[in-house]
Parts: sequence; structure tokens; C-alpha cells
Amino acid sequence: MSGDGYGSLSRQFASTPQGAQEARHAVVRQLGQWGFGPMADVSCTVALVVAELAANAVRHGSLPGREFAVRVDYEGAASRFRIEVSDVRLGRTPEEAVLPPDDRESGRGLFLVECLATRWGWEPRNPIGKTVWAEVAARR
Repeated sequence: MSGDGYGSLSRQFASTPQGAQEARHAVVRQLGQWGFGPMADVSCTVALVVAELAANAVRHGSLPGREFAVRVDYEGAASRFRIEVSDVRLGRTPEEAVLPPDDRESGRGLFLVECLATRWGWEPRNPIGKTVWAEVAARR
């Protein structure tokens, strides 16, 4: 982290469930280096948001042989984390975050992101794909 309270992690991962898990672990390790222990509320929150967005990138945004990207910026002055997960598919864009029926086994990821983030959204990625982003308050 720089002296002005700003840090950034940017990595690519295989578009597999293992890649999504590795993304979450890498982010938790980086948060620890920034002074946010793995059991701190904010670390758990950021880890869950990364896990949900990475799982969606793997499930809905992957193409064979292509990776997804994760970027986490710590903006100390603004007291927030900005999380971005980018994939290679623009056609499968995030829908409104709604809680699915109780009998559905999946579909709660964006609802969880909506609950945990101060705000979230998505944008097209140049030259291909999309980036889903979320901001989380950085409380120690």
C-alpha cells in the first residue's frame, strides 16, 4: 500500500471453480497485507463479494481457454474497496438483484452483493466482455 492509503491488486484466474476459489484466497491474502485480518468483518465482506462475482464470471461469462480478471482497489482516503471482476462475455449481463424463490438452489449471488455493497453495477469491457463492480465500505 502506498503512503497515501491506496493499494491495488490485479490478477487473472482460470475460468474454473478452482480459479474462483484462488481469486478469493488471493484477495484475502492481499487484505491481510493492507492490515485487514482474515476474520475482520470487512475482509469477510470483500471475500464474499469477490467469491460471488468470480463464481458468476466462471458460470455465466467464461469461454474455453479464456481467463477472468479480478481487481481490488483499496481507497483509504475514501474508506472503501472497489472490487471489479471482468469476463469475456457481454451477452450474459447481470440482472436486477432479487431474492429467488426458496426452492431454487442458485441465483442468490447478486442479491448478496446488493446487500453487502454500498453500490454495484456493471459496464462493457473494451475490447470484449463486461466488468461487474462493487464498492464496500472499508471499516477496520
